[in-house]
Amino acid sequence: MVRKVDHIGVAVSNLEEALKTYTDVLGLELQGTEVVEEQKVRVAFMPVGDTEIELLESTDPEGPIAKFIEKRGQGIQHIAFRVDNIEEALERMRQKGVRLIDEKPRYGAGGARIAFLHPKATGGVLVELCERK
Repeated sequence: MVRKVDHIGVAVSNLEEALKTYTDVLGLELQGTEVVEEQKVRVAFMPVGDTEIELLESTDPEGPIAKFIEKRGQGIQHIAFRVDNIEEALERMRQKGVRLIDEKPRYGAGGARIAFLHPKATGGVLVELCERK
């Protein structure tokens, strides 16, 4: 089912400031940025080996990233696992009684189809399932 860690999502207050750390200090290469209106977020991806770091900055004070930062501060917000077929993965989760945030896949950054599992079902970690074509 799970192929690999697709990316690790990091909530940041200021994308430009955070990028300085990841690019100038750590030497990662910015792959690009994108606004995902549906999720009220601006993202930046940086490849690291076979996975990526995804920085997330809220575009709306009421958006989920803004609320996350308000409650927990900046830091790791989610871990995303790559799956071949997200519908099949979600059905497997339902059959196992896993609590889902997303019953159906939705659009994510980079053209991915994504769905989140509820942190209460995954030991307090927000898990994203991610399918890329």
